[in-house]
Amino acid sequence: MTWNLRRVVTGHDKNGRAVVSIDEFAKNAKSSRPGQTGIVVWSTDGHPIDNTDEFDGSQRQLGTSISNGSVFRIVKYDPGVAPRNHRTDSIDYAVVMAGEIDMDLDGIVVHLKAGDVLVQRGTIHDWINRGTEPCIIAFTLIGAAPVKVAGKTLHETG
Repeated sequence: MTWNLRRVVTGHDKNGRAVVSIDEFAKNAKSSRPGQTGIVVWSTDGHPIDNTDEFDGSQRQLGTSISNGSVFRIVKYDPGVAPRNHRTDSIDYAVVMAGEIDMDLDGIVVHLKAGDVLVQRGTIHDWINRGTEPCIIAFTLIGAAPVKVAGKTLHETG
């Protein structure tokens, strides 16, 4: 699937001057289900982050999140996207960049549109695009301990 998402990554030269390390159209679009395409723009492993590491964080092998790191991903949900009820062991910051989408939280539906922001705190959820246009969301996922409620641990699933 072709998706022209430009990513610009900065760094430093050998003298410590700020430079552009990467300026390209992302080549790593992947789909985890019909009607969904995601691009990992960057990821990290470990805290604190080492900003001198030259590894291209978009190339790290990962699942949805990283237990002791972060993932910055842009996702496009087409109308009629296949369901995927899931939970991550992360705190997720999301910004709806374009379109509209419904987030289903155990039967509670929240409608989000371009410009809305979301903080997802380890809850089980599904993304449903009932509209006629794609919805694009920018996500930053930061590894977190699994949620514990009433003595039960709610692990990552889906």
